[in-house]
Amino acid sequence: MSETVLVSQEKGVLRLTLNRPDRLNSFTVEMHAALAAAFERAATDSACHAVLLTGAGRGFCAGQDLSDRAVAPGAEKRDLGESLELRYNPLVRRMRALKKPIVVAVNGVAAGAGANIALHGDIVLAGKSAKFIQSFAKIGLLPDSGGTWTLTRLLGEARAKALAILAEPLSAEKAAEWGLIWKAVDDDKLMEEAGALASHLAAQPTGAIAEIKAAIHAAATNSLDSQLDIERDAQRRLGYSDDYAEGVAAFLEKRAPNFRG
Repeated sequence: MSETVLVSQEKGVLRLTLNRPDRLNSFTVEMHAALAAAFERAATDSACHAVLLTGAGRGFCAGQDLSDRAVAPGAEKRDLGESLELRYNPLVRRMRALKKPIVVAVNGVAAGAGANIALHGDIVLAGKSAKFIQSFAKIGLLPDSGGTWTLTRLLGEARAKALAILAEPLSAEKAAEWGLIWKAVDDDKLMEEAGALASHLAAQPTGAIAEIKAAIHAAATNSLDSQLDIERDAQRRLGYSDDYAEGVAAFLEKRAPNFRG
């Protein structure tokens, strides 16, 4: 695994750390390949029950490393759509499709694609000094990595447009107040709280979490009737699971459940 992404696993939690701190963990082709491999491991490793994603150093991720695809004046233009098609869009789809919970701990700046990748986590925590910046308009682009979809869905059209067009920093506390992320926490408590949350999720019934994720994702475009059918079918599957039987037994016996996922 490339050192641009540090990977470790303990007690069911696969920890991924973006590791280009000298460049605020900005994306390169190499980092994309490493992150793709890491999420593939998360999807296929039965010992992984949750993912914790964060960044090394003083920032989470500053987005694309522009020096990795710089365009000099007068030089041939670059196809940025190809970059999205080959790297960013597959990463977003991997994160959305993962049947295991993803906790994101945003330390410091999350800008451009870095902000939007963070928002594809299932539960996003941020240090109170962190800032989310849709910096695309400053270089003549629009938010990508699902940014136009996520911002509009979570914040509404007015706030999504203002954040995208003005490219002003949004504080972690305001992001939490607006419902963009789950919680803003003291900087010195961020990794402790994120680690504890990921460990908690790793001990939960992962089959149920996968069904919850899938159902909530589907709700973005479904009618109520379609959503009721999804809930019925998912509940049927979960009702036959060993984790459901264990959960009920533990409740009746007044003890902690021992879920196996």
